[in-house]
Amino acid sequence: MDFSFSAEQLAIRAAIEKICAGFDAEYWLQRDTDGRFPADFHQALARDGWLGIAIPEQYGGAGLGITEAAIMMQAIAESGAGMSGASAVHMNIFGLNPVVVFASDAQKSRWLPPLIAGHDKACFCVTEPDAGLNTTRLKTKAVRQGDHYLVSGQKIWISTAQVANRMLLLARTTPLEETGQPAQGLSLFYTDLDRQFVEAREIPKMGRHAVDSNQLFIDGLKVPVADRIGEEGKGFEYILHGLNPERILVAAEAVGLGTAALKRAADYARERSVFDRPIGQNQAIQHPLAQRWIELEAANLLVFKAATLYDRGQPCGAEANAAKYLAGEAGFKACETAVMTHGGMGYAKEYHVERYLRESLIPRIAPVSPQLILCFIAEKVLGLPKSY
Repeated sequence: MDFSFSAEQLAIRAAIEKICAGFDAEYWLQRDTDGRFPADFHQALARDGWLGIAIPEQYGGAGLGITEAAIMMQAIAESGAGMSGASAVHMNIFGLNPVVVFASDAQKSRWLPPLIAGHDKACFCVTEPDAGLNTTRLKTKAVRQGDHYLVSGQKIWISTAQVANRMLLLARTTPLEETGQPAQGLSLFYTDLDRQFVEAREIPKMGRHAVDSNQLFIDGLKVPVADRIGEEGKGFEYILHGLNPERILVAAEAVGLGTAALKRAADYARERSVFDRPIGQNQAIQHPLAQRWIELEAANLLVFKAATLYDRGQPCGAEANAAKYLAGEAGFKACETAVMTHGGMGYAKEYHVERYLRESLIPRIAPVSPQLILCFIAEKVLGLPKSY
């Protein structure tokens, strides 16, 4: 058992850190203030080919694994970019996994190179207002009419829909009452986000202002049959292949964000003097910071265990979910402790940790709640009766 990264993996981290060095904390504070998408950061990663880190080489990607992608996403978050920087790019990695696995060669040749080059931006359109995590009950309909489908419905919490020109869309092609099981009759599409038929209403929110979140209203969107991924009615099965990578990457980002907050807190504790001594000399400051380091390290080990299992083609559902749970909690606690370490100044934007705390709630909540992860572990690992 080897817990160290290879020379190639360390080189990936170093290369990402070099790019991120051009986008300092003040840059991300400004993006949080003005709410503008970090297009220059996105393009900087695209220029060096990093948007295709987990996409096969034959389509212009690097052909690497989720382990390398997790290293990259963790380095982005840890640089101080936090969830704003990570969310600007991670759709390329986990979201297009169903395309990489299930699309035809012709579709992949058409869709993937523009995404890797940064010409296309995609959004992940699954969640709905009334369905939540109960994906099999979604109501967006795709009705076939010859060589195309007409799609109507609503989606919610769709990131980057204000800047995206493409969408990975899950819709029901067979009415629920006509299927044998709720998971049947859903189809997956990768298609143009045509704003004549798709209205994206931005949701004002607590944090990560640089990357928009939206409710989509889809009314008569014409989707070519050629934009359907795989067989009609098997979309739910396809979308599942992106869920474990998503959990792993979000967990890596949470660890990175928590690490960034912890570093700022430790630096402040060394520099800030009260009663003629650095506050970091007090155990009331030291011990919580030490605990946060231990928790982040434990979460990180689980993140890369899950990533390794995924890249080996082994079952990793429990590990991916557990990593997301543990990292979400550890990242949040690290950011909370960083604010408290700064005292009153932790509430000031210029010290950045209040932004980290706001963003740390994202990987704690999404893409699946901590409670549902506990239900999953109880049922699938411990063999307890299903509770929902």
